[in-house]
Amino acid sequence: MGHTPLLMAGSPGWTEPATAGHTAAGEAWGRGSGQSTAYALAFTRTPGFQTPSEFLENPSQSSRLTAPFRKHVRPKKQHEIRRLGELVKKLSDLTGCTQVVDVGSGQGHLSRFMSLGLGLMVKSIEGDQRLVERAQRLDQELLQALQKEEKRNPQVVHTGPRHRPHHVVRWVDPTALCEELLLPLENSPQSEARLLLTGLHACGDLSVALLRHFCRPEVAALASVGCCYMKLSDPGGYPLSQWVAGLPGRELPYRLREGACHALEEYAERLQKAGPGLRTHCYRAALETVIRRARPELRRPGVQGIPRVHELKIEEYVQRGLQRVGLDPHLPLNLAALRAHQAQENRVVAFFSLALLLAPLVETLILLDRLLYLQEQGFHAELLPIFSPELSPRNLVLVATKRPLGETFSVLETEDS
Repeated sequence: MGHTPLLMAGSPGWTEPATAGHTAAGEAWGRGSGQSTAYALAFTRTPGFQTPSEFLENPSQSSRLTAPFRKHVRPKKQHEIRRLGELVKKLSDLTGCTQVVDVGSGQGHLSRFMSLGLGLMVKSIEGDQRLVERAQRLDQELLQALQKEEKRNPQVVHTGPRHRPHHVVRWVDPTALCEELLLPLENSPQSEARLLLTGLHACGDLSVALLRHFCRPEVAALASVGCCYMKLSDPGGYPLSQWVAGLPGRELPYRLREGACHALEEYAERLQKAGPGLRTHCYRAALETVIRRARPELRRPGVQGIPRVHELKIEEYVQRGLQRVGLDPHLPLNLAALRAHQAQENRVVAFFSLALLLAPLVETLILLDRLLYLQEQGFHAELLPIFSPELSPRNLVLVATKRPLGETFSVLETEDS
């Protein structure tokens, strides 16, 4: 089918998860065929480049971005905008695109790097007015910083005019065509426009909307990194392809889709260190039992992070959790039952670890469905791991074009010198 080759257990690039540390770790991650099968069936998440050296000198500053582009941007995002931005630039050059459309652009970090750093014409679409206003302020701040830098270093000549991103406030309905998304910028004639759609961790159905808009004739290329699979509509957001729709047992309930969003590599490190922070799983499970008893209809309530969980007694955590979901923190608690829950901490960690072991398989099925959806319509598509999974767990980008690129696809995931 032309999709990314599977990484087989025991093959180059395949590694055993670290299991030393927490007493439940070895049992949870397994030592037999189950673990090997899980890894054999999942898309490889190992990029073609080595672990990025950009943070060796300073863990908070990428050495591959200049200071103005690092300002206000966390290390994870620095890595992501650089890697995806460079891929989009290569893809744009290969396909002759005249304009990039960044959908779900947030504060505009990716759009700024692509436009002011790489010289691309960029339209940014974001539904939150406040984020767009902040993005515009950051655009102006970056332009001023770049102008000052040029005055200090006149020998460094910037080739060509700088174009800041064109920001549009617009919610993209996954079920309908968004004309604004397809409109060229003023200096690009409609007849000559060739669009490249991109989205950095476009949430839930927004990634699906990108695929559907890619089918339009004015769109020449796509580079999409998805996330938040638990927010996908079913049906509507999954399955998309005829092949996956015909699979028996293809259903992915909320719990599996939510689990696919967790960071496998980071959690394996936490297991190895066996820190007290693992207690969070047990405490959260206990909180859920209290919530279900008090409000049975309240399902999957989002609980904002409670700091320093390992320093709290289980009843203190439950009280703070109740308050965060809008319930009375002074509800009478069965302390004996809570203590009994706490005694099951190792089993809860083991259960969570087993669920997380399946996360790459679930993500593989979701992304394979998207890849096949495009291929079934005659388009050319590949899945490429472009981020370091330790820095950015959702690291697979779906790249698609209307005409074949052949071996050129491999150039997209390489590191620039």
